[in-house]
Amino acid sequence: MLEKRAEIGRQSVLTPLVFAASFLFVMYIWHYVSSLRYNNEVQHKMSVEAFCQKIGKACRVPGVALVYSELAQGVPAIFSHMVENLPAMQSVVVFVCVKFLPVVTVMDEERFLIRRIGPSSLHTYRCVARYGYKDIRKESDRFEQELLAELARFITSEQQGRSLSSCRLEGKPAVESHARISSGSIHPERQSSHGSESPEPEVKNEEEEEEEKLRLKVADYDALPSIPDAKRVVLVRHGESTWNEEGRIQGSSDYAVLTPKGESQAETSRQMLLFDSFDLCFHSPLARAKRTAEIIWGSRRNPMIPIQDLREIDLYSFQGLMKHEGKERFGEAYRKWQKDAANFMIDGHFPVRELWVRAQNCWGQILSHDGQSAIVVAHNAVNQALVSTATGLGPEYFRQLLQSNCGVSVLDFTPRNSGDGPPFVCLNRLNQTPGPPISGRQSGGRKCRDRIILICHGATDSSSENRFAASEGEPMNMLGVIQSRKTAELLLDVVVDSLICSPQSCAVSTAAAIAEVQEAAHCLGADCFPRYVEVKQVSEFRDMQWGHWKGKAVAEVAHHERWQDFLQHEDIDGGEKLSVLWERAGYAWQTVTENLGKLEKGLDEERNVVVVGHEIVHISMLGHCLGLKTASIGSFRLDTGSLSVIDFPDGPSGKGVVRCLNYTAHLGRWAVPVTRSTMGDEEF
Repeated sequence: MLEKRAEIGRQSVLTPLVFAASFLFVMYIWHYVSSLRYNNEVQHKMSVEAFCQKIGKACRVPGVALVYSELAQGVPAIFSHMVENLPAMQSVVVFVCVKFLPVVTVMDEERFLIRRIGPSSLHTYRCVARYGYKDIRKESDRFEQELLAELARFITSEQQGRSLSSCRLEGKPAVESHARISSGSIHPERQSSHGSESPEPEVKNEEEEEEEKLRLKVADYDALPSIPDAKRVVLVRHGESTWNEEGRIQGSSDYAVLTPKGESQAETSRQMLLFDSFDLCFHSPLARAKRTAEIIWGSRRNPMIPIQDLREIDLYSFQGLMKHEGKERFGEAYRKWQKDAANFMIDGHFPVRELWVRAQNCWGQILSHDGQSAIVVAHNAVNQALVSTATGLGPEYFRQLLQSNCGVSVLDFTPRNSGDGPPFVCLNRLNQTPGPPISGRQSGGRKCRDRIILICHGATDSSSENRFAASEGEPMNMLGVIQSRKTAELLLDVVVDSLICSPQSCAVSTAAAIAEVQEAAHCLGADCFPRYVEVKQVSEFRDMQWGHWKGKAVAEVAHHERWQDFLQHEDIDGGEKLSVLWERAGYAWQTVTENLGKLEKGLDEERNVVVVGHEIVHISMLGHCLGLKTASIGSFRLDTGSLSVIDFPDGPSGKGVVRCLNYTAHLGRWAVPVTRSTMGDEEF
């Protein structure tokens, strides 16, 4: 009897375990198959060009087609089959994707994110419907009504933006445009300027027109896809091309090839990245970028993958023209392209806005690869767009993040601790060029005489061990002394007009090394003209007061998030508030730009201000330069001994152009490698 009871007991224990194991197995199979299906859709999605060709040939009838897909970016491959096999397609096609975000709720006005796919004449759109985990899905009829209403508003704003831009180009007043929903179809239509019911078009002054500019913001773009593991992506611009040499506008045309100088630049970049490990190489299909990728990739065995959306910006009628021809033929439009590229329109297109959308689509493909590091070889404008969309900057930042021929930019992507949602992104370095970043005075094709150079102090024992500063008077170690000397040598050919530094020991010593070399620079030739370089110590440039974090390892202070994000909502015990630091850095930035503007030199003479300080202060100053908020502190990285250059083509009161960020190539063997070396740590 006891044995029978024991057997029954064993069976009663095993039964729930068997059921649990069965459910776990079924859920695993479901998740595995769903992941396979999604990855297959991502890999085989249609390009925008192929989609436009397909739907452009289809027979269109009045109505709205809602095509549901799991893809938040791109067009699912099944749509090609639909177009080929259906007798007709509705005049308006909307690709709908429903996403659940790791937030409590999404406000109704932010529920739908709508973007146009292809030319406006195709009337094709993408809509991402976003829900929080406490939101309740509405009935299908109500959901579709709200979606159509939001689509109508989007078409209205798009028509208004197009009308306003075309009126500015032609010097005419703007006429409002509307969209109406009727009989299940959406028809964009312009209000008639005749008849008693139509109001007279309103003539707007310049301030009102400026307020009505249609500017795309960060929130308007799809979020980056979530990733399971950390990734590093290295962006490289192609070497000098024949059209670069001629001063001809290239755009996405494919007639230019690399010059001998361009081949040499690519070879130098290959040497610079020789011992760096990459899993994949993505490249633009255009010849100049493809050839650069072949040189840099060398004998590596992993595949090279072309991505159509990595081609250069589409400039339509501009392409192939010399710059002076563009000025002569297009006049006001060309000036718009130079001064306000985000709102520049040509042939019915907004090239920079289209490029930003394209760059966002590229990230979906680049980040879906399995490796830890990838190299992307593309072009000036598209690399700017890739950096900007990754770090959350809109198209109004076009030309503020310089990309020189064969310049290298590095982006680090870190998954969130929750495992879901877009990754954290950090711009590790920007435009690390084969040659010194201070050699040229052209910034984005424009002459520049005003420049600010931000230099991080040499290494200390705390920074070498990835710890917060142990004390305000912590000196440089031997590595820091070497780095400061290397930096001083890099500035040998630059006439430093003003040298400002933090009052702390490591910054003062770095500034002293620079001043010493500057004072001796004019005595290296036959004639000796010694000069005195004053080092100004300014308290606003001091490091952040770390309080109880002093001397602690970075990994110790914030376990569930990056320490920069922790400081957004918490304060350091006994330390300085982030808001106070940000305000102090803003005043410091204002001091530097005013100092630059007060330098009395000839109109054709260069003006250079060098600032020696600390990582977090310089990052905050850079944020003020770009008009960012405190949340941007975690979006940039600066290493000890690094150099960042900001040009001012329009003078110190104009926009700053970041020529390079975290440049460390001058440190030689003491530089931080671009990716993890293929050699072992000890051998390296």
